[in-house]
Parts: sequence; structure tokens; C-alpha cells
Amino acid sequence: MKLDVLLGLQWGDEGKGKIVDVLAPNYNVIARFQGGPNAGHSLEFNQIKHVLHTIPSGVFNPNTINIIGNGVVIDPVIFMEEINELKKLKVDIQKNLFISKRAHLILPSHRILDAASEASKGKTKIGSTLKGIGPTYMDKTGRNGLRIGDIINPGFNDKYEFLKNKHYEILKLYDFDYNLTAYEEKWFQGIELIKQFKLVESEHLINQYLEDDQSVLAEGAQGTLLDIDFGSYPFVTSSNTICAGACTGLGVAPNKIGNVIGIFKAYCTRVGSGPFPTELENNEGKQLRKQGHEFGATTGRPRRCGWLDLPALKYAIMLNGVTQLVVTKADVLSGFDTIKVCTHYILNKKKVDYLPYEVDEQLQPVYKEFKGWKEVITKIKSFTDLPAAFKSYLQFIEDEIKVPIKIISVGPNRSETIQK
Repeated sequence: MKLDVLLGLQWGDEGKGKIVDVLAPNYNVIARFQGGPNAGHSLEFNQIKHVLHTIPSGVFNPNTINIIGNGVVIDPVIFMEEINELKKLKVDIQKNLFISKRAHLILPSHRILDAASEASKGKTKIGSTLKGIGPTYMDKTGRNGLRIGDIINPGFNDKYEFLKNKHYEILKLYDFDYNLTAYEEKWFQGIELIKQFKLVESEHLINQYLEDDQSVLAEGAQGTLLDIDFGSYPFVTSSNTICAGACTGLGVAPNKIGNVIGIFKAYCTRVGSGPFPTELENNEGKQLRKQGHEFGATTGRPRRCGWLDLPALKYAIMLNGVTQLVVTKADVLSGFDTIKVCTHYILNKKKVDYLPYEVDEQLQPVYKEFKGWKEVITKIKSFTDLPAAFKSYLQFIEDEIKVPIKIISVGPNRSETIQK
């Protein structure tokens, strides 16, 4: 059996959580492979809205095993809060959740380092979620980090104190006030909670599932254009968000990858700083934000909005080897008289039909216009019944990117989904 991968093709917030929830009944196992609680995967069903930050989005399917892979970084406090919220919904989480012993821990002092570093950058700040993600990955690559497997071994407290004191020394470089006491107390409570779960060598477990012909879906966080190597650096996340990250974040070989499901919004959004070629700083952008309720699920920050960017989308499809596509938030475009799509850029007076290294103010988008539609499409159940103008819009995208669109999300609820 091959492992399928689901990931975002833009700057995150593409609606991955909902689509994983929709697809979960088709899979035996859902596994998160990178990122941390900077993710905010929103799911809506049965008049419930729930946001997951660390736990895979298959958790609401009682027959699905959920695995937090080695590439994920975990904050025990946020994990504990997630567990408590799931218990309120009567989800038997301990039965079907496995945590990799190789996943790294976010310490309280990692969060302080994140905040101190971001505050020191002033106008050049990258828009961090301030969850301690970056400093944790830095300790991981610096071979200083603490892992889930450490919490059940003797000497864990000594290792914790050593790393915390190292962070204290670094914090002396900043003019930043902090107090860890309250958060640290909750952090150790979270550690005790994690000990109650199945702590596993997930690379062996996942490969055994595949060997036994169990279906596995790898769930990505953030988006391709936030990848540490191929995103709009330095305004990126600290992990590899692309398909290759599923191999290193779960311990599976490249030849075990099956379908790659790429998710994109019918328009573009971005949170925080960084280049955004098709950003709309006008009434159209405000309308997209209002109709799309574009505010961060994790941070609450308003998202920057703009038209769909085809060169950026083609770039993401190339990097990931996408085999099928999902378009989300199609309903948000209802009511616009005209809808635009960026087909290429002008850079130094030359036409560029790919996403270049130099993504800055010199990169000017060139648009193709489409007639909009007024119909509300949220309750439509069949592709045939969608407005002709919307179908023409989708057909143009498919013709340009040469990958089929298999799923169309026409609303936030699990039921508001059309499969072609």
C-alpha cells in the first residue's frame, strides 16, 4: 500500500482540516508530519466548530488511527487544552492517538525566545505565531532538543533544566521581560498527560501499516509557499511543508508515496509579513476578507487577501508532484461582478510565467478577467448544478495547471462538499 499525502499549496489556511475530516472515512490512519500548534485546522459538522492545532484531523472518525509524527513539535500545554476540548465532545482520544517518541517538545522558554526575537525585529518581523516553533526547530537541528521519548527516561528533569538555562543565557541578549512560572507549571501537567498516551516508534508503526495494506493519509500543516527551503524566505515557517517533508516527518521512503492531494483556495490569503504578488489592498480585498471570514484560526489576525495566483500554484504543484486538487472557499467568490486570475508576472519589463526567486515589489501580476456569479452555492450538492460562470472559472484553472480538480468545497461544513 502507498501513503497518500494531503497538503496546502499556498500560504496556509487552505482548509486542510476540513478536507482531511471529509476524507478520513477512506483511510485507516491519519498522520501529521510537520509543524506544531502554529497550525489551526478548522472542522465543522453537526453544528460544532472545532479547531485542531497538534492532533490530526481524523480524530472525529472513531475508526481512524491518528499519529503525531516525528516531524511535529509539541507544546504540552496546548496539547492538554486540545485533549480537554475533545473530551467535552465525548471523543475517546486515548484509544486512537499515537505520539512519536522522536517528536520534539516546545519548552516554555522556547515561547519566550520566539517572542523576544520577534519583538527585537521591529518592522522586519516575520509574523511569527509566537508559539515557540522556530526556536524548537533550531534546537532540534542544533542537537539540543528534548523529545517525547525523553519524558519517560531517567534524567528528563535534568535535561529540561539544562536546556532552559541555556535559553536564559540567550535571553540576556534581549531587552525583554518574562515570567515562566505559571506556564511552566501547566507545562509539566501536560507532560504527565502525554505519558498516558501510546508513545511509539512511529516510523516502524507507519511502515508496518503500509505493509499490512492499511490506508494512510499524511496531513500537512501550513502551506507550500511557507516551506523553509522553497517558500518566500525569510517569511516562512521552520519546517518542510512540501511532500518531501512527509518522508522525513514520518520515516517513509519516497517510493512509498502514492497520491498527492493539493489544496488551494479559489483566491489567495496570507497571514503576517512577506511578499504577496496578488494582494488586494482595496475594497475587493476587504470584501474577500469579510465574506471569507479571513481571520487566523490560531492567532485571530486578519488575513491579507488577493486573487488566485497561477504561477505560484503551478510552482507548488511542481514541488509536490500533485496528482489531484481540491479547491476550497469557492462560495466566497459569489457576488463579485468580476473575478480575476493572475496568469503571469512582469519582472524587469519581461513576461515571467513562473514564480521567481525575486518575489518583491518589482514583480507585477497580470490578470485574466472572468464574469462573476451571484448565486449562493453553499447548498449545491452536484457539480452539474453549479453556476456556468463558476464552472468556466474552474475549467480555465484545470486547463492551465494540467491537474484534475476532484473536490470542491462550497462551505465550511463537512456536508458542504462536492466530489467530482
